[in-house]
Amino acid sequence: MRKKKESLRANILESLKNRKKSHHKPAGKPDRPEGTLIASYNVHKCVGADRRFDPERTSRVIHEIDADVIGLQEADTRFGERTGILDLRRLERETGLIPVPVAGVSKAHGWHGNVVLFKQGTVRDVHQISLPGLEPRGALIAELELARGGSLRIIAAHLGLLHRSRAQQTRLIVDLMNDGSETPTILLGDLNEWRLGDRSSLSTFQNAFGPLPPAVPSFPSTLPLLALDRIMANRRGMISAVQVHDSPLARIASDHLPIKAVVSLETLDSATIMHSRTA
Repeated sequence: MRKKKESLRANILESLKNRKKSHHKPAGKPDRPEGTLIASYNVHKCVGADRRFDPERTSRVIHEIDADVIGLQEADTRFGERTGILDLRRLERETGLIPVPVAGVSKAHGWHGNVVLFKQGTVRDVHQISLPGLEPRGALIAELELARGGSLRIIAAHLGLLHRSRAQQTRLIVDLMNDGSETPTILLGDLNEWRLGDRSSLSTFQNAFGPLPPAVPSFPSTLPLLALDRIMANRRGMISAVQVHDSPLARIASDHLPIKAVVSLETLDSATIMHSRTA
């Protein structure tokens, strides 16, 4: 227990130090790394840290990130018909991002608030998964043929607030990974887990994704202390170190900061895959 408290304390101290440094940086659009950029962003139904509903501001943050593939959470209203909140046509005109199509929804952007957008490539397959638990949660699985070359499977998920629900949801996602597919896979989204070590519900993912990457605090956006948002891959060396997209606009547009990483498929071989069946 003491070790876990020390880890959380270290995250808090690191966040305070990084935020202090960020105040001395000139405002502006952060540099975009080279390569295929993937990102995850809980847009909090376009309600910012100032409690103001502003879809335009959310779209500007997505524009800032300039990702090739991005998963959004809470992009629809939560109840009723789950109406989409963003202007996706305008977003496509301005960024080139188009949504992965989902079946059976007329007014929503995605599935249970999860949306996957991509710039260049082809959608090979899409699956909509309802996740178990007390809350209505889901995952969107999209297999993409990238314009840069190579295939990529994206699992975009938003896990529940209750630990018991997350434990069920992580087990289901790992089961889905046992389909025999050799497609490189990235799991991204708001996984709602702040615990570290064995008590974390994310430890289940080690069977499918190997050792979890270092936690990168992204919540709350005004002073990120908890690594609720994650990006992980089922092959070693497939993604670069995960970073937060920390801009003045991102700090206010949602209660989460976006996270991002660069994906590389060129240097991978089948020996690096980490399916749970080999664990």
